[in-house]
Amino acid sequence: MKPNLGAIAEYKKKEELYLQRVAELNKITHETDNFRQAYENLWKQGLNEFMAGFYRIINKLKENYQMLTFGEDLVDSLNPFSEGIIWKKIFNILGGEKTLSSLALVYALHHYKPTPLYFMDEIDAALDLKNVSIIAFYIYEQTKNISDRLNRIYKTYNVTKSVAVNPKEIASKGLC
Repeated sequence: MKPNLGAIAEYKKKEELYLQRVAELNKITHETDNFRQAYENLWKQGLNEFMAGFYRIINKLKENYQMLTFGEDLVDSLNPFSEGIIWKKIFNILGGEKTLSSLALVYALHHYKPTPLYFMDEIDAALDLKNVSIIAFYIYEQTKNISDRLNRIYKTYNVTKSVAVNPKEIASKGLC
C-alpha cells in the first residue's frame, strides 16, 4: 500500500473551507442576533407606547364617564372580577347608558389623539333632555377655548340647517 502524498494538501483545503464556513456561520449568527435584538427592542418600544396610550385613554375614559354620569364609576379595569360587579351583555344595557359609555370612550380617544372632524348622527336619540344637556355642556366646555368657530349641521322637520357658532361670543353673553 502506497502512502497518499496529496492527503495533506487535501486536508489543508478542507480545513480552509471548514474555517471559511465557520466564519460565515459566525457572521450570520451575529447578524441574526442583532436582528433579533432590534426586533425585541422595537416590540418592547411598541408595547410600552401602546400601554402608555392605553392607560391614558383608560384614565380619561373613567374621568369622562364619571363626569357624564355624575359620579357613577366604571368597572375596575385592573380587577375585572371585583366583588359586586355584575357584567351585562351590551344588548341588555339601556340605550342612554350605551350612548354615554360610547361618548365617554370617543372623548377619551379624542383626548389621546384628537381628530379635526367628527360625524355624530343622532347621538341624542336614546337620551333624555337632562343627558342631552350634560353632553352639550361637556362639548361646549371642551371646545370653547380650542377653536374660533364651530359649525353645526342639524336636521329638523326634514330640512337640513347649519349654524356657525363662536364659542367665545356665546361665553361672553352668558348663554352657556
